[in-house]
Amino acid sequence: MQKELENEIEQDTAPSKTQRKKDMHALQEIGEQLVELDSKKLTEFDLPEILKDAIQQARSIQKHGARRRQLQYIGRLMRDVDALPIQQKLDSWRQVSVHQTARLHQLERWRERLLSEEHTLTEFAQQYPAADLQRLRLLIRNAHKEKAADKPPKSFRLLFQELQEIITEV
Repeated sequence: MQKELENEIEQDTAPSKTQRKKDMHALQEIGEQLVELDSKKLTEFDLPEILKDAIQQARSIQKHGARRRQLQYIGRLMRDVDALPIQQKLDSWRQVSVHQTARLHQLERWRERLLSEEHTLTEFAQQYPAADLQRLRLLIRNAHKEKAADKPPKSFRLLFQELQEIITEV
């Protein structure tokens, strides 16, 4: 009776097969992300040599089935590594990338609005009082002239660079 009770308690505390599979798939997913990284970023991780070799091999494999098996192998090797710091670093890089993309989209929207809507400069001046409005007017006017004359978009680019200096955060 006592052994049955201990066996039952042990089964309750052990992770289920479904949970173990989810954990293994999560490790394989981290391994896939490591394969997609460039070599320079990969060196920032303190990975065992066997795992680094497996990642290098996975990069060179083109056939789908072979690549899938190699990724499964990487997932198996990931079981021996503390994956939490790796996942945190990957997430932080992804977050920085998302933040940069959002900022570039914001700058692009401002540039498009400044070039297409007349009263946007007033709104921009209210939101960013430190902006050099005279310089912005000149760049907008020159961008319109360049577009009309089919010239290279020098002022169009300069306007974007000026907005980057003015708008520092999203």
